[in-house]
Amino acid sequence: MARVRLSVAERREELLRAAVGQIEARGVAAVRIADVASALGVSNALVLYHFSTKEQLVAAAFRYAAEDDLARFRKLLGRRTTALRRLRAAVRWYAPTGQAKGWRLWIESWAAALREPALREVARGLDTQWKSALAEVIAEGVAADEFRCPDPTGTALRLTALLDGLAVQLTSYAGAVPRARAQEWVDEALARELGLTREALTA
Repeated sequence: MARVRLSVAERREELLRAAVGQIEARGVAAVRIADVASALGVSNALVLYHFSTKEQLVAAAFRYAAEDDLARFRKLLGRRTTALRRLRAAVRWYAPTGQAKGWRLWIESWAAALREPALREVARGLDTQWKSALAEVIAEGVAADEFRCPDPTGTALRLTALLDGLAVQLTSYAGAVPRARAQEWVDEALARELGLTREALTA
């Protein structure tokens, strides 16, 4: 059966989806152009036409997957409700105990980014966007007198650092931290950063 002819944008997205799947299955270090091509039944040359190196393919695949989660995060932060409700929902969703899908890919990217400049730049840019979106809503809550936080940027950094660390524990070391306990830590950290009791946060 002949393959359906795709537009350049459609083909690129197909390749990125396949690359994400292969990275999740094999890891950044082990994945090859040939693995992505084989998954789709296309030639290596076609993959290289769209992404001239493995490094470019991996960086683009990571951006593709991470931006999907980032869009969902921003949607939660943009809801028409109080800043506190938005923060609580977004942080719980973003936490490794929530529904964010990209944690395994993020962990893979952190390791690979030590040696791959293209991936490092993509990861750094996306990480900055996560923190900036969080800090912006924290600042909105302070301005609305919903809670106290003298340093929204610092709070965003500390919260995401906690979530990143918990993601490593929950993703890489199954059973190391009970999921319910990890969620308690996240709630406690958010409440503390906002000058609230945990009961006020979760009310």
